[in-house]
Amino acid sequence: MRLATWNVNSLNARLPRVLEWLEANGPDVLCMQETKLADAAFPATAFAELGYESVHHGDGRWNGVAIASRVGAEAPAFGFESEEDAHGCRILAATCGGARVHSVYVPNGRSLDSEHYLFKLAWLARLRRYLEERCDPAAPVAVCGDFNVAPCDVDVWDPAAFAGATHVSEPERAALRALLDWGLEDVFRRFHPEGGVFSWWDYRAGDFHQGRGMRIDLVLLSAPLAARATDARIDRDARKGKKPSDHAPVVVELSEEGPNRSGPVEQPRA
Repeated sequence: MRLATWNVNSLNARLPRVLEWLEANGPDVLCMQETKLADAAFPATAFAELGYESVHHGDGRWNGVAIASRVGAEAPAFGFESEEDAHGCRILAATCGGARVHSVYVPNGRSLDSEHYLFKLAWLARLRRYLEERCDPAAPVAVCGDFNVAPCDVDVWDPAAFAGATHVSEPERAALRALLDWGLEDVFRRFHPEGGVFSWWDYRAGDFHQGRGMRIDLVLLSAPLAARATDARIDRDARKGKKPSDHAPVVVELSEEGPNRSGPVEQPRA
């Protein structure tokens, strides 16, 4: 199975690029974030023409998450179904090829002194409870999306440039580690332990071409899926060209069955 996640930063603006990428790369499952579409406006027919079943959770404002799958999208679940959903459509789940796949768009947080930052931490804690309530770490589970958290210092181009900012603060990283402690692995780290590989670059000041990025788009897998991971990459080419998203897709390759790892990989220090 080829599993991918991509913050498309407006599917209405990026649909031709997304469809072209699907045709060229053929993921079995693509999780999308920041579609910025209402459910009624989601272009399900365009995905179906490429052989993808799709589910979407959006209200037409600034959020919106989707899953496109050619290995089924069964038992979809929309949101937390709780008070946190009043802050936007940010989580969607479906069973794809036997795995429970989640597309998530974690709140940005804005600044450390903002109420939005506190909401971000609360939302991540709610995601941990959601996993405890609805999933089993011994089963195939994938949590994919834009986490708006760089797990470690090696996941930003210059840690000093982000001092006192969101995305790198210890409380955010601790909240992300709590998800991993539930029973998930950041599988991209296994294949790129050295860091310096990014999935997001600011549109301004030529950051993409200058290599000033962050790795905030993650594929987190439970042990049964992580054992099948054979490769992981970020498709920088998708960030190039005319009117790209400011994020690039993250792609993880999974074998059909059987473990493909020799042991745990030591995580870089924050």
